[in-house]
Amino acid sequence: MRRDGWAGAARLVRRAVAYEWGLWRSLARWILRRPYRVAPGAQTFGYVGVVQPILGVFIALSTIEIPVLDLILRHTLGWPALRHVAIALGVWGVLWMVGLLASLRIHPHVLDDTALRIRNGVSLDVLIPWRAVARVDARYRSLPSSRAVQYDPDDPAVLNLGAGSQTAVDVVLREPLSVRLPSGPSRPVREIRIYADDPRALVARARRHVPADTPGANRR
Repeated sequence: MRRDGWAGAARLVRRAVAYEWGLWRSLARWILRRPYRVAPGAQTFGYVGVVQPILGVFIALSTIEIPVLDLILRHTLGWPALRHVAIALGVWGVLWMVGLLASLRIHPHVLDDTALRIRNGVSLDVLIPWRAVARVDARYRSLPSSRAVQYDPDDPAVLNLGAGSQTAVDVVLREPLSVRLPSGPSRPVREIRIYADDPRALVARARRHVPADTPGANRR
C-alpha cells in the first residue's frame, strides 16, 4: 500500500475511534443529564424527531432479540463461550443505538449572536457566521437518500445536511462558501439545507441575526 493509502486508512481509523468515543460520551452525559453548555442568549433546536421513531423500533427489536437468541443458542449449541459472545455483542449493539440517539439529542443546532451551528450527533459540526448568510427560509424537502451529507443532484452548489431523508430550512449564502465536513472541506456552495423539528421557530430566530442590508433578509 502506498503512503497516501496508509494515510487515508489512518484518517478513517481516527474518525471511527473519535465517533465511537463521542457516542459513549454522549450516552453518559444523557444518562447523567449533563448537556453541553451554550453561550448566554443562545437558543438550541432539535432535529431528532424525524429519526427517533425509527431508532426506537430498532432498539426495541434488538432488545427483544437478545433473550430470544440466547434461548436458541442455549438449546442448539453446546458452547457457552459462543453464547456469551453473542449476548455481549447484542447488548453492545443496543447500547450503541441508544448512544446514537443520545448523541443526536445532546448535540442540537445552536443559534447565537455570531453564527448558526449545524450539527448531526458527533459526526457533523458546521459553523456559518451570520455575515455569510443572505436569507433563511422554511421549506420541507425530501432527499434522494438517507445520508446525512449529500449534494443536491440537480444543483451541486446546494449542500443538504438532512435528517431522516429530509430538510426543512434553506440557508441561502451571500457568496459561495466551503464548510468543514467529516470527510474534509466541502466544495464551495451557495445554499445549505438542514432539518429541524421546528423549522419556523428556527427561521424566525435566525432572521433576527441576518444582516438587515441583505436583500430578502426579512422575507416572510
